[in-house]
Amino acid sequence: VFSFVSSLLDMSVFKDQFDLEDLIQEFKKNITALRFGPLQSNGRIHVEGPFPAIKLLKDSLLLKAKSLSEKDKREENKLHQKSKRRLQQQRLSMDTSNSITDADGGKQVVVLDTDIYRYMKHFFFKKLLGNYDIVISSVIDGEITRVYLRNARSTSGAGQVLRVKEEIENQSVKLHNSLRKERIYFEGRMGDEKQKYKQACETVKSHYPAVLIIPYDTHIDIIGNSSLIFEFTKEVRR
Repeated sequence: VFSFVSSLLDMSVFKDQFDLEDLIQEFKKNITALRFGPLQSNGRIHVEGPFPAIKLLKDSLLLKAKSLSEKDKREENKLHQKSKRRLQQQRLSMDTSNSITDADGGKQVVVLDTDIYRYMKHFFFKKLLGNYDIVISSVIDGEITRVYLRNARSTSGAGQVLRVKEEIENQSVKLHNSLRKERIYFEGRMGDEKQKYKQACETVKSHYPAVLIIPYDTHIDIIGNSSLIFEFTKEVRR
């Protein structure tokens, strides 16, 4: 679930339209969870990072390629060429970022692994909100969750939204390297047995305050540090 992905990208397709070094710097700035290797002379570059960040980079590159294709098709329209190029650049800037910003920078969105989002929501967001005047909302889409940040007051500056975004991104990278998930399935178990497991989890949890339990009808997800998860599940299954 907490996959760390390594990928080799071929950026040569963009070399006629962009300075590749500038393009890489743009990605480094906008998707801070990724690590980029040196750009090779053939336009290839190694990239590694959490799966959601890699997916965001992939989607951004596809959108760039699509926008360039659309630009070529419309190139004959000289009167609108300049304005369209400006619009494309604005869209590319938005698409390659893992944040969405309004006119004054008061809104941002961070893309997280859903399990890490749930862990952060339980253990991290409350403390974070206590330090900033920020409203957090989210949209869960399978393994990826988009976390929306905005100022609680219209008079608040954009700086605190950006600081919260950076704190969430930095924390998510740390959690990607330390968290693990164990799943206890209820398949073939009767209602009383399911309830017994749920009660056992709640009882054992008092000894493992840093472990998150998420019960479902078909299973229980247990998220936390790998060594704690091992001990936790061992006690539950006794």
